[in-house]
Amino acid sequence: MKGNMNNMMKQMQKMQRKMLKAQDELHAMTFQASAGGGMVTVTANGKKEITDVEIKEEVIDPDDAEMLQDLILAATNDALKQIDDKTNETMGQFTKGLNMPGMF
Repeated sequence: MKGNMNNMMKQMQKMQRKMLKAQDELHAMTFQASAGGGMVTVTANGKKEITDVEIKEEVIDPDDAEMLQDLILAATNDALKQIDDKTNETMGQFTKGLNMPGMF
C-alpha cells in the first residue's frame, strides 16, 4: 500500500511539473486578432494582457467613435477567446478523464 502511495505521489509531482511548464509556455505565447477587415488589431499574451493595439488611421472618424469602440471590443474579445481556447486545449490534456468539477 505504501509503495502505491509513493508511486502515485511521484506521478502527481511529474504531472504538476508538466502543467507548470505548459502554463509557462502558454503565458509566453502571443495572440492576435483583428476586426473591421484589419482596421483594428489587438495583440495579447497568454496571461490575457493586451500588449498592443493597432488602429488604421482611416478608421478614425471623430463623428463615429462608437464604431471604433465596437471594433476594438470585437478584436479584444476575439484575442481573449483565442487564449481561452488554447488554454483549454493545452491544459485539458492534464484533466482528461479525471472528472473533477471546476477544472478547466
